[in-house]
Amino acid sequence: MSQNAPATPLAPALSGERADLLEMLARHRGFLRFTANGLTDEQAGLRTTASELCIGGLIKHVTSVERNWVAFIVDGPSAMGDFDNMTEEDFARRADEFRMLPGETLAAVLENYAEVARRTDELVVSLPDLDASHPLPSAPWFAPGKEWSARRALLHVIAETSQHAGHADIIRESLDGAKTMG
Repeated sequence: MSQNAPATPLAPALSGERADLLEMLARHRGFLRFTANGLTDEQAGLRTTASELCIGGLIKHVTSVERNWVAFIVDGPSAMGDFDNMTEEDFARRADEFRMLPGETLAAVLENYAEVARRTDELVVSLPDLDASHPLPSAPWFAPGKEWSARRALLHVIAETSQHAGHADIIRESLDGAKTMG
């Protein structure tokens, strides 16, 4: 499968908003995966800018973000946990999302990302109502009492993926001059 191919083909009869969501998810996932083309495990873990970020870590983070928001769509805020009750270990695990840890491989990171993408795409196709909403979990970046629909959560996943694909592109260009576009 090409690095840019959608994780799940669009259903033949699927059109409209759901097809648009799947197309945008696939497009921005493809940009992110493309930044990893031809990299070794070591290169995927290199920091090439002033940032702490690396390409493998960004893919791990986006995988986690997508997994968590899909869990939110299905199970509500309890699926994401409560930021106010996070322990030092929770914060350390979150920080580990942004780097390649010893023993991790780029192939495994990409495989995990593809599996999460496949599950998300299946949910987009099968979800009865994109307007179904849940209260957001407690976190300093969410207004108290705010709710997000499944649609809003999916748009957030697209935005996160797009933003981090741009970060990965800068890291890759700093690594070896390769660029996603241009």
